[in-house]
Amino acid sequence: MPPTLASLVQHSALKLTVRAGEDRLDTPVRWAHVSELADPVPYMEGGELLLTTALTLDAEDPEAMRRYVRRLLGAGVVGLGFAVGVNYESIPPALLEAAGAEGLPLLEVPRRTPFLAISKAVSAAISADQYRAVTAGFEAQREMTRAALAEGPDAVVARLAAHVDGWAALYDTSGSVLAASPEWAARRAARLTPDVERLRERPAPASAVVGGTEDRVELQSLGTGRRVRGALAVGTGAPLGTAERYAVHSAIALLTLTTERSRSLQAAEDRLGAAVLRMMLSGQPDHARAVAGDLYGGLLDAPFRLLIAETVAGEREGEQPLPALAEELDSAAARAGETVLTVPEGEERLLVLAGDGGAVVTACEAYTERDAEEAGVVVGLSAPAGPIAAAAAYKQAEQALSVARRRGRALVEHEDLAAGSVLPLLADDAVRAFADGMLRALYEHDATGRGDLVASLRAWLSRHGQWDAAAADLGVHRHTLRYRMRRVEEILGRSLDDPDVRMELWLALKATGADTNER
Repeated sequence: MPPTLASLVQHSALKLTVRAGEDRLDTPVRWAHVSELADPVPYMEGGELLLTTALTLDAEDPEAMRRYVRRLLGAGVVGLGFAVGVNYESIPPALLEAAGAEGLPLLEVPRRTPFLAISKAVSAAISADQYRAVTAGFEAQREMTRAALAEGPDAVVARLAAHVDGWAALYDTSGSVLAASPEWAARRAARLTPDVERLRERPAPASAVVGGTEDRVELQSLGTGRRVRGALAVGTGAPLGTAERYAVHSAIALLTLTTERSRSLQAAEDRLGAAVLRMMLSGQPDHARAVAGDLYGGLLDAPFRLLIAETVAGEREGEQPLPALAEELDSAAARAGETVLTVPEGEERLLVLAGDGGAVVTACEAYTERDAEEAGVVVGLSAPAGPIAAAAAYKQAEQALSVARRRGRALVEHEDLAAGSVLPLLADDAVRAFADGMLRALYEHDATGRGDLVASLRAWLSRHGQWDAAAADLGVHRHTLRYRMRRVEEILGRSLDDPDVRMELWLALKATGADTNER
């Protein structure tokens, strides 16, 4: 602890006597300063024990002493040491009364105690306190380093909480709590997620202090570059001391090392992941499993999903949605203890291999529940597959991605396409153009009022070429319907006996069906 007035009074060599302010002796002393000025306040920083012989003071004037004491207290002076036997044989009553009334600790300094001895005692105590703080800080660093090597980030957080006599929590890039100590702190830390998200928006390193009725919390970003890789929260009942500050700085360094791998290692893992995925897509699952080893091997032993993400056209300048999505999925995998393989393809495309039904797929769905423009990406998701069917899964993800782009949706699953109708796929400009071109001559014929060929064709096709049923639907004689179908063949120059022609005409009618009543 830093020196206090009480510790100086208890110093046997100084022989100090308390004459006023006995209830404030536990105040820390930042320095001992000698001044004979009538107004030393301009030279004070706060926290000083002021030493004087009252050489220039009118120490017997009650009003002057009241003003003097008040100014000292206003400047943050924690105590006044008055030397007796120099200019005054004893402390003047006016000063005693003023110090007692204002609560300023007043210490009587005997003539045989030089001010230099008091200054040395304060300096020695401060140095000893700093040495203890540095020693405690280095011990905390050694302890947390051992914990980081043997047990990982959770242990570092637990050791830090013990050293600061408070609580600590580690966050990932999304603001989710990865570790907290003690256990009760997890709920407290979760309430600070909005503050962590705001910290993430600032270039690293960044820090913030958030206070409340419960505690004082310091937030520190983690990361060696400009991008924040996580955050550390430290909650205490009072501002951190020197030893605690050393412990926090050590924890930041260790957690940064454990949460941000070196660029060369990350690049090597990316290359390995890309090689594993290429082998799978080329039909070599056994080679892929051998290369993946322990890093990705577990991912290939269970059903997985292949996900293809692309940036949305018109993405706002300066945004990087694919790296943000990759970080979101990596964080979800880390929290759930899952393995995920992410392979960037240029700056606008990302391939992801993730376990079916796991946290990564769920996180992707949650990420894209925002509208496509906000999320910044469009995603196609394959059906569950195994290593031998990786190429088919890739094709499924591509198909789902294509549909997602056409429909303006952020995410489409291939299973939804297989379970749904093909008709929504006809809502494409190219299909509409084909349909309009194929049926234009029939619509132009009907516009002259010489018959209703389009409605007749629709009824006949819907009844699978059954003349009587289709004629009944139209309310005409079947010979009339036969005549109309011959006119359709003549106008289009195609035979209705050809099943391909019937299929194309039916799809064309479906593609333009929404406009039937308007034509």
